[in-house]
Amino acid sequence: MDLYVQVLVSGLLLGGVYALISIGLNLIFGVVRIINFAHGEMVMLSMYLTFWLNHLYGLDPYLSVIIVLPVMFVFGVMFQRLVVQPILTTSATMKIFTTVGISLLLQNLALIFWKGDFRTVRTSYSMSSLEVLDIIISVPRLVAFGTALLSIIILYAFLKYTYVGKALRAIVEDHSVARLMGVGVEKHYWFAFGLGTMFTALGGVLLVPFSSVYPTVGVPFTLLAFVVVVLGGLGSMSGTFLAGLFIGCVESFGGTFVSPGLKEAIYFAIFILVLLVRPQGLFGKGKGTEEVGLK
Repeated sequence: MDLYVQVLVSGLLLGGVYALISIGLNLIFGVVRIINFAHGEMVMLSMYLTFWLNHLYGLDPYLSVIIVLPVMFVFGVMFQRLVVQPILTTSATMKIFTTVGISLLLQNLALIFWKGDFRTVRTSYSMSSLEVLDIIISVPRLVAFGTALLSIIILYAFLKYTYVGKALRAIVEDHSVARLMGVGVEKHYWFAFGLGTMFTALGGVLLVPFSSVYPTVGVPFTLLAFVVVVLGGLGSMSGTFLAGLFIGCVESFGGTFVSPGLKEAIYFAIFILVLLVRPQGLFGKGKGTEEVGLK
């Protein structure tokens, strides 16, 4: 029984970071209506930036958020203005090809500048753990989960109670009606992309103390984020959070009791099943998919 609880706790802690990364994708997808296959590269860039701040200047990974988050917010805004904006009126296929191309470009640039080496950040707490009722809890993973949970609560409050947040929610619900109601839809695109990228980057920073960084580290996060968003539902932040926890647990149990090599196959099988039974996700309303050519 202790082993099952241990695996469950490990899965939940990791799932919190998955949820944080996926919420960034959900926000971008919901507002801008683009399938961004370069999403994982945002994680990769934030992890590299965190690594180099630590390697060159000795900055603690958690303190690096004061630099990494603003930089990645600006990067997200520039990405939207220079890459996404010109293709917003094109077909879904063109959007997919463009973001896949940017993904490959960023991976290869990282490979050119930083080689293919696996790089890690070692801190005094990297291997620290707590023991609670015979359950071993990794301190970096616990910090990552707590920060992810707090960040998601802050984002939820921002979307619910601020004018900009309400405007973003209106755009997610229906672009056309939001525009008729006087919401500057296009003006909110850059902010949504920057905000989504910033939350994704925070997930990357939280991964650094217990994960390696390398040029293709973002590839599995792109696929995983899409699985989480589909399970949670487009526009549902709470659904995305719960789906992130679920996928973290599936990965943890699958890697422990089935095979580490099959853990991705397990949650992809669940992903396909949900697509067949409920395409809009467990908590989604299914609106907006026609705007990206999915209906």
